[in-house]
Amino acid sequence: MKEQQEDAVNKDNVSPRLWLAVTGMSCQGCVSKVRRFIQQKSPEAEVEGKPKEHRLMVTSNLSLSEVEAIIEEAGFQSLGVVLEPFDEEKTTPNPGTNQQPVQGSNKAPQAHSQTSMDKTPVDTQVTYPLSIGGMTCASCVSSVQKALLKCDGVTHADVNFATHTAQVVTSGSVDHLIKAVEEAGYQASLIEDAGKNEEEREQRESAEYHHKRQSALLGLGLGIPLMLYMVFGGSMTIITVTERVVWFLIGMVTLLIMIRAGKSYFRGAWKAFTLHQANMDMLIALGTGCAWFYSMLVVLVPSWLPENTHHLYFEASTMIIGLINLGQALELRARSKTSRALHRLLDLRPKMAIRVHDGKETRIPVADIKLNDILRVRAGDSIPVDGDVLEGQSTVNESMLTGEAEPIEKSQGSTLSAGTVNGQGSLLFKATRIGSDTLLAQIVDMVSKAQGSKPPISVLADKVSSVFVPSVMIIAVLSALSWFNFGGEAVFSYMLVTSISVLIIACPCALGLATPISTMIGIGKAAEYGGLIRNGDALQRASELTVVVLDKTGTITQGKPKVVHHTLSSHANAEQVFPLVSVLEARANHPLADALLEHCRAVLKDQKGTEQEVTLDAFESLTGLGVTGQWQGQTYYLGNKRLMAEKSVNLSDTYGSGRSEADELGDNSSFQNATKVFFANAQQVLAVFYIEDPIKLGVKAAIRRFKEQGLKVVMLTGDNPQTAAAVAQTVGIDDYHAQLMPNDKLNWVKRLQAEGEVVGMIGDGINDAPALAQADVGFAMGAGTDVAMESADITLMHSDLQGVVDVIQISSATLRNIKQNLWGAFAYNSLGIPVAAGILFPFTGWLLSPVIAGAAMSLSSVTVVTNANRLRLFRITRDKKAPLEETR
Repeated sequence: MKEQQEDAVNKDNVSPRLWLAVTGMSCQGCVSKVRRFIQQKSPEAEVEGKPKEHRLMVTSNLSLSEVEAIIEEAGFQSLGVVLEPFDEEKTTPNPGTNQQPVQGSNKAPQAHSQTSMDKTPVDTQVTYPLSIGGMTCASCVSSVQKALLKCDGVTHADVNFATHTAQVVTSGSVDHLIKAVEEAGYQASLIEDAGKNEEEREQRESAEYHHKRQSALLGLGLGIPLMLYMVFGGSMTIITVTERVVWFLIGMVTLLIMIRAGKSYFRGAWKAFTLHQANMDMLIALGTGCAWFYSMLVVLVPSWLPENTHHLYFEASTMIIGLINLGQALELRARSKTSRALHRLLDLRPKMAIRVHDGKETRIPVADIKLNDILRVRAGDSIPVDGDVLEGQSTVNESMLTGEAEPIEKSQGSTLSAGTVNGQGSLLFKATRIGSDTLLAQIVDMVSKAQGSKPPISVLADKVSSVFVPSVMIIAVLSALSWFNFGGEAVFSYMLVTSISVLIIACPCALGLATPISTMIGIGKAAEYGGLIRNGDALQRASELTVVVLDKTGTITQGKPKVVHHTLSSHANAEQVFPLVSVLEARANHPLADALLEHCRAVLKDQKGTEQEVTLDAFESLTGLGVTGQWQGQTYYLGNKRLMAEKSVNLSDTYGSGRSEADELGDNSSFQNATKVFFANAQQVLAVFYIEDPIKLGVKAAIRRFKEQGLKVVMLTGDNPQTAAAVAQTVGIDDYHAQLMPNDKLNWVKRLQAEGEVVGMIGDGINDAPALAQADVGFAMGAGTDVAMESADITLMHSDLQGVVDVIQISSATLRNIKQNLWGAFAYNSLGIPVAAGILFPFTGWLLSPVIAGAAMSLSSVTVVTNANRLRLFRITRDKKAPLEETR
């Protein structure tokens, strides 16, 4: 069948266009990842995608099987060619024709139909967030992930040890997922509400912390006295019958403590054994169990063992369990601080609201609010849901969502966002988005999912964790065998001490926590500064950027252009020019339309006489150039210089015979650098409008900070070269390119990537969508709209360019922290296990005590979590004087 599909798409000797069903893609960052992989094999390939629809369009010289293999290599799954074109408007000539692939042959529809019948429909793919219980180490994460991936229909599963959650993409039911996790020996439940799940997790961890603390006190309560007895000269051997009885009683008390304080470890070990798995519980149970069992053999049947090996290790069993419980209690306490950023977001949501019905005001829980309910928000109250103001005036503090410190004025028609705080006025508004549809809920969901994701740097740790425990058990056995052959007289003691020490000192927890804890804190820290990072991949790529590409309008400038000057040619009729420009721009859809409309209406209002009625006979929008229309048999053009050149409009006589632009502007010569919009008929220019867009406050400082971080800054704009040069010079950008179409920006990003650069593109998430999607990391500035969140890897909830610098700084700090954790975890295990096995004994005559091994194991996890928590103290340093200097 695949051969038939390839014949269909490769019949013509041209680059075929394939529409594929691809699962596992969650955002444009995933599409960008697939694009990078495909372009490594086919540099000229074009790849576009719609993650929500699980659709991918690939235009390349690769065969279908090659494309599908690359998609799988990128971490996603192709379900084959689909019947529907990627974009019906581009691929369907007219409504009456059947849908046909652009490059396909007569066989193509048949191939598509066969594929559709044989492949699983992708529309049923759903992402389920699950809460996972019972995981104790990184090996457990691997077991849960393998169990989930074995389920029918599962295409992607991401399990996070730090949050004890999983994100699963599947076409099956959630019940099958939960059953698979339970069969693997763990617990699972569907997360229906992120806030409620966070509260429940906090309660579980609090209860677990108190249990671990009590278990630690119980274990150390017996272990410390026994340890002190040994340190101060007490004999740990048995000589008399009385000593045998005393030590037997101590052994039974030790057993009770092990059952009470270490019950979870032995249960976990037995469960892992019955399921043919290996985890940290098994290492602890084997180590402490062997120490206790050997000691009881010495007490009960000493004749079975050589006389020089009659040493007791009861203190090791209790001390190890006590120390491990203490370490895990400290780890839980430190880990609880890592999700504070998410808690702060959740705390923004008020619990109660005031509903207005039939003139009566009633306090109701926020959960009871229905769509289109009329609500009242009083002075100082938090806004419960998103809505539109119906009545009243006030100011609203939106800093908790956008980072903008200045309160925003709200009146009739204004939009309100849940979690923001009303000022002094009272507002009546209609609920337009409730529950999980509010902007705040989307942000909480996005941050929660991102904190549960893993950056690519974690791949090595995951692979090591999956085989870590079995490897440690093998090393323990090999260590015991080595001592059996070379141990001399005290062979049994050496075998026991080294094997127990190896089992106890090995710490898969440190490996499992090294990445997710830092990722949680880093993404939460970015959210505090108004940056919403979609996943761990975007977090890591942002720290690796070498080039930052900026759009001009709305990114460097305020995006609120205004006409600062206009000039009319001697051939123009003012009574016709301004009405014509107004009616043309009323239908246009580009950033300068509002500025021209506002200016023309103001001029017409000041003009004396009756405004001339204008009704266009035809209208066309020319992407990247302007607009054109017909009126009374004449064609008129309104756009940039490229449009004039394309339509062969004469520009030489724009300002009159023998007059230059400088002559026309006179004292307003600074306007020469403004954006020029030409209005012309088929023969000549009738008017020129000069439009300026003020530069945002703080842009200069942001550009300077980019350069201080070693980043190259490039500005790409569709504006004219003079305006681009003026703006670039003002803000300190050396590399800029003007008069670019959207596809030109895309090609520039591709060119930079081909040169080996890691490119971050900053735009509005809509107009610059192709370049944003192509870039290694796409930053959407400003509004925080659904479209921006969908198209960007990182969304800035405010329009300050310095926010991008902040996020990149946080990303770099987070990756440094992760590397420190990974290095520490690998170094600890790489050094600790050989030392525990006795590698230093031939040189020093010293063996590592199992008790010290237990303490080291506990401290390793605590050290990783503590180091990760240093990120919470990370502060962005900004030059406070810079914005003041820019206003002078």
